[in-house]
Amino acid sequence: MSSPLPSLKAHMTPSVASPSTTAARPRASLAVAMLGFFVVALDAQIVNVALPAIRNDFGGGLAGLQWVVTGYTLMFSSLQLFAGTFSDRAGARRAYGIGMILFTAASAACAFSPGLAALVAGRILQGIGAALITPASLALIREAYQDAVQRGRAIVYWGLGGSVAAAAGPVLGGVLTQIDWRLIFFVNLPVGAAALFVLSRVAPSRRRPMPFDWLGQITAVLALASLTYGIIEGAEVGYGSPEILTLFAVSVTSTVAFVLAQARGRHPMVPLDLFSSRTVSTTLAIAVVTMAAFYGVVFLQSLYFQQQRGATPLETGLLFLPMTALVALLNPLVARLMARFGPVAMIAAGQLVMALGLAGLCLLPGDAPVLLVAFMMVPVGVGGSFTVPPIIALVMDNVPAERAGTASGVVNTARQVGGSLGVAIFGAALAGQGFMEGLRASLGWTALILVILIFASLSLRHDQRKAA
Repeated sequence: MSSPLPSLKAHMTPSVASPSTTAARPRASLAVAMLGFFVVALDAQIVNVALPAIRNDFGGGLAGLQWVVTGYTLMFSSLQLFAGTFSDRAGARRAYGIGMILFTAASAACAFSPGLAALVAGRILQGIGAALITPASLALIREAYQDAVQRGRAIVYWGLGGSVAAAAGPVLGGVLTQIDWRLIFFVNLPVGAAALFVLSRVAPSRRRPMPFDWLGQITAVLALASLTYGIIEGAEVGYGSPEILTLFAVSVTSTVAFVLAQARGRHPMVPLDLFSSRTVSTTLAIAVVTMAAFYGVVFLQSLYFQQQRGATPLETGLLFLPMTALVALLNPLVARLMARFGPVAMIAAGQLVMALGLAGLCLLPGDAPVLLVAFMMVPVGVGGSFTVPPIIALVMDNVPAERAGTASGVVNTARQVGGSLGVAIFGAALAGQGFMEGLRASLGWTALILVILIFASLSLRHDQRKAA
């Protein structure tokens, strides 16, 4: 096999980024990136436990409450590719600033919302801001750290921001909701202000003033939005319903139009040679499956603790704490392990640990002590956390710095679609087979798929040696 991304590697020289970008204050870039990922991940976690309190204040049925959650995730998922290319063209620093200002202002709007419709609108604006922040935060790291080992370490610490948010979100949301659910949105204001202050110390990013691929932008957003919406709503109304089948048809048609636009356009938003590397394409597939496993387990176990074992939302958050807290504590270790063993070995090891955790949960009896169940969730979280930084590092190492935003948008799109698929597929299994039968089937099959993908991960070692 030829070297990964042959048409791109010619551009991978230190001259890609401007001197001011590569030299100035890499720690400020890392701090900004960590704060951005923290606040984006926190808002994906903290709202769920507040939904009953929101319903008590605003009324409305289940569908309205679902949109409080899905309004955010839908925009965040569907705009990742657009945000990645926007980051490259406008500059990562500017794109991050726009996204953080929008996210912080939308958080204030959510906190002061007079009704459910206004809250949903604020959540949609939060999702747009979050979509702009995430690829730009990784692009800032790509610009600030030219050395692959240092960049890999920085990506691990970027992931630490999300790990801390995942650990704190359910518990913090439960505590604040006991006082007033609006406080969960006020939390974002000081974090956003701190991020914008640190951003002022980051050097301006290099811009790529190329024309926007409007056909690609529109078809990508339409394809991802219809797919994500269909996955989310299909779990409620049924995947065979006409409206869901129509959404999937729109997604397929838009995807075909997007690929044709990228193949024939003069300025494609996602150059197709990005996927000519087996390393990139295989790594993206692994990202989809591992995120499906992680989000699927969070979804299943949240229902299990509350519906099957009678736990309150706060108790459920505390039962997740061993998994999420240990992920945050072990996250710095990933950097050292990546430097010693390489990203491919870390991905394979993470999948193995994750598969063992899934198998353990699958084999537990339905009346097992809840603390034992919480303990068995730990390998799922730890294994998943061991895969995220090396997956991102492999993708970012195989693209030039000026396409870092685009690559970040692609890998984050894969992760978000994987998470949505996990929730949808696991939810369909529950609906079709009964709770415990569906839970065990979902966990068992996912563990088996992860074991199979370990061999695909290890095959990447050969490609990495040839690239070196």
